[in-house]
Amino acid sequence: MVTVSDADTTLPDGVQRRTFEGKESLATRGEPVYGEPTDGSWRAWDPHRSKLAATIESGLDTGLAADDTVLYLGAANGTTVGHVADFAGRTYAVEFAPRPVRDLLDVCETRPRLFPLLKDAREPATYAHVVESNVDAVVQDVATRGQAAVAARNAQFLADDGRLVLAIKARSEDVAREPQAVFEDVRAELRETFEILAETRLEPFHDDHLALVARPR
Repeated sequence: MVTVSDADTTLPDGVQRRTFEGKESLATRGEPVYGEPTDGSWRAWDPHRSKLAATIESGLDTGLAADDTVLYLGAANGTTVGHVADFAGRTYAVEFAPRPVRDLLDVCETRPRLFPLLKDAREPATYAHVVESNVDAVVQDVATRGQAAVAARNAQFLADDGRLVLAIKARSEDVAREPQAVFEDVRAELRETFEILAETRLEPFHDDHLALVARPR
């Protein structure tokens, strides 16, 4: 039997907590993508496979809302951005590697509001002619050195009251340094462009990751 909890006010409309096979999970409505448990039109959103799901599970209010226009950086094969497109509005999915984009295209087939872009998030000029300005949210999960710089370059797309939802992977910045030191450096760089509103570590779902919510200065 499926149960629904409405106690968590940080969930965007279109995201619920439901029970699948006796285990509670975040869930969105959409066609399954990666063999996740389903119940009718609902599919489980696994925080162990999604930094954004882990961010929400950790209690951070992302500010995401139903029908938001979203620019998603680091879409990979569509695991997380597919869930975003289940509840958001127009969603642009940027991924630079051709192999995962082939999987991403399959996710897009049943999501008419999801637009794949085979582009490098470090070079927003290459997709600025496609992505509309004043998007509601930039969601970033890019495993590369210079994650704050990627966010700053893509701030041009955000509305004045838009939000950056960023998952920082410490080991992508510097595998040898302590994660906390890496996070401090990334925060300092981000503050040149953004006001940081909230943050949380993503353990136990993802080691050495920090999630941040910020808005443009």
